[in-house]
Amino acid sequence: MGRLTPEVIEAAAQYLNPVGQYELSLRDLKIPVIENLGATLNQFDTIDFTNNDLRKLDGFPFLPKLKTLYLANNRIARIADNLQEYIPNLDTLMLNNNTLQELSDIDQLSTIPKLAHVSFARNPIAMLKDYRLYVIHLLPNLRTLDYNRITQKEREAASKLYKTKSGDKANKKKKGTNTFVPGGDLIKQQQQQQTPRMTKKDADTIKKAILEAKSFEEVERLNALLQAGQMPNSNEQHQNGHKPNNTPMEQEQHPGNNMMEI
Repeated sequence: MGRLTPEVIEAAAQYLNPVGQYELSLRDLKIPVIENLGATLNQFDTIDFTNNDLRKLDGFPFLPKLKTLYLANNRIARIADNLQEYIPNLDTLMLNNNTLQELSDIDQLSTIPKLAHVSFARNPIAMLKDYRLYVIHLLPNLRTLDYNRITQKEREAASKLYKTKSGDKANKKKKGTNTFVPGGDLIKQQQQQQTPRMTKKDADTIKKAILEAKSFEEVERLNALLQAGQMPNSNEQHQNGHKPNNTPMEQEQHPGNNMMEI
């Protein structure tokens, strides 16, 4: 295997290609890693890496002039993040016969705004269900995929398919917020039981207690309970010298004790 050194770059063939782009040919060098491209001084519109041993698409310095990359017949399985920061004007990307396995392996390309022509022919992803629609959805400015022009009908199908899938994911996420809590209903019932709601009789009792209160703090506390429509719990009532209302069972057992003592 050979390294891509500044000397290799300087010695490589450079020419004006048939479409009028200034091209650097780095074919057939068994290069394992993209490096030292700063030595090109951003002079090239096209760089040809065909027939090397690259495993990952990365290693670019800032090359705003670069528009076309030929990367067929490598072993590329990964694509770096944030490529738009280094090759923002890339228009054409040929990745034929590499080892991209999953559709998500190409998601990083969505950040390159000007991509118009790509090819993943003879990659494993090209055999996956909805591959073509996925790529069209991922790269909205694409004009050709695997050398075939993208039709308006395909764009509409991709938009419909992935809009539906996005909606399904959002619905699942919403449903997921209603998490089942074991014993949740019982806990709510206990909380409701611990915070008794007042009747008109209870309200009159609290009003009377407010008139007889011996401190400003107690008046404020009783006023807050009255506005909230809640009775103090039994511990609070005992602490302030009040007995709680008898339960219906207690009233049946003690028919003469129906009034709350203040």
